[in-house]
Amino acid sequence: MKRYLRELEVSGLILVIIGIICSWICGSSFGMWPCLTGLFLWLITFLYKAFHWKEYERENRQNIMILLLAIIILIAQMILRL
Repeated sequence: MKRYLRELEVSGLILVIIGIICSWICGSSFGMWPCLTGLFLWLITFLYKAFHWKEYERENRQNIMILLLAIIILIAQMILRL
């Protein structure tokens, strides 16, 4: 599993980007599936690194900061749409 982590992360990121582009072009329902698949792949790597904290401490801190930033952006968008 350890040697495939980078490939899973990159594949997940590419699928998320494809999903976002498909959502803009074809509509949200079509772009949702590649985006969900990419997020699931990223979640697998995130959980693996979380269980092996000592080895991936720097990456885990970066992932946590990215997640917090994404949550803040989503909350700000929800508040601004009210």
